[in-house]
Amino acid sequence: MQEVCDCIDAGKLKPGDQLPSTAELAERYGVSRNTVRDAVNRLLAQGVLRGHQGLGVFVAKKCPR
Repeated sequence: MQEVCDCIDAGKLKPGDQLPSTAELAERYGVSRNTVRDAVNRLLAQGVLRGHQGLGVFVAKKCPR
């Protein structure tokens, strides 16, 4: 999700910050929840985000470029 990486790079989201819910991101960007989940899963696999069961998804580091 390029917009999330842009927010991280711009300092709007910093390591430790929590991402909004899947539903909120889907509404904000006008995409399906599945699209949001796919994008989040890609960023989780890259180590950019870190998921915590029952707590949410958090920024772990900057996006690779």
